[in-house]
Amino acid sequence: MRVYDDAVLLAFGLTLFAGLSTGIGSLIALLAKKTNTAFLSVSLGFSGGVMVYISFVEILTKSREILTAQLGIKMGPWCAVLAFFAGMLLIAIIDSLVPEFENPHEIRKVEEIENRKKKPDKERLLRMGLFSALAIAIHNFPEGLATFTAALNDPTLGIGVAIAVAIHNIPEGVAVSIPVYYATGSRKKAFLYSFLSGLSEPLGALLGIIALKYVMSELIFGLLFAAVAGIMIFISFDELLPASREYGGHHLSLYGLVAGMAVMAVSLLLFA
Repeated sequence: MRVYDDAVLLAFGLTLFAGLSTGIGSLIALLAKKTNTAFLSVSLGFSGGVMVYISFVEILTKSREILTAQLGIKMGPWCAVLAFFAGMLLIAIIDSLVPEFENPHEIRKVEEIENRKKKPDKERLLRMGLFSALAIAIHNFPEGLATFTAALNDPTLGIGVAIAVAIHNIPEGVAVSIPVYYATGSRKKAFLYSFLSGLSEPLGALLGIIALKYVMSELIFGLLFAAVAGIMIFISFDELLPASREYGGHHLSLYGLVAGMAVMAVSLLLFA
């Protein structure tokens, strides 16, 4: 029981780390003078590579194994595939609810803080920042559940997912803090809203803990694991890789993607 409690605590800690990295993005926006686009491009590509590799090679495979053992050789794989696409559908619905002009995944740079001082539109910018924070909070909830589930099943997987999600959250912190800082003139408020937007990820982990206590079974876990893979694949192709290409171009994005896959592949073999 003690070992199990330690596993839950580790999974929750990794999810907390991933969620609160929005604060790192906020600090970069508020303290840096210029956006390092090459670094962001490679980092986001790396994050996407980690998520894609883990999802297809480990998480979806393990889900099929669990569901096949529970439901049989015919029904198990079908349920894994359905749950995989259900995860994609869930995150797609969440994305569709975010107004496009206030989408937190729109590329933003540190330089915008200075550029926007020339033409004030404080009310719209504050609204944009607050909507971005709310959208990120909603969007990060299933990410938190995904990180927690992966970490609980396998700490090596969990560390990889947590790092990938943390990198993914840094530009989101920038997206929140830039408009809030300009609208209010307060670095504290900009950091606070960005920081709070990441708290929904540990809330997703708390949902996982509650589910473990009351409704979790091998069958539910197998379905959830497949849905987690779908969520991470959607995030990678819809957000991480396009953002990576916009920050630094096709080749830097690709180099980051391959590096993320390679690092994750080696780490899984070393700690298997």
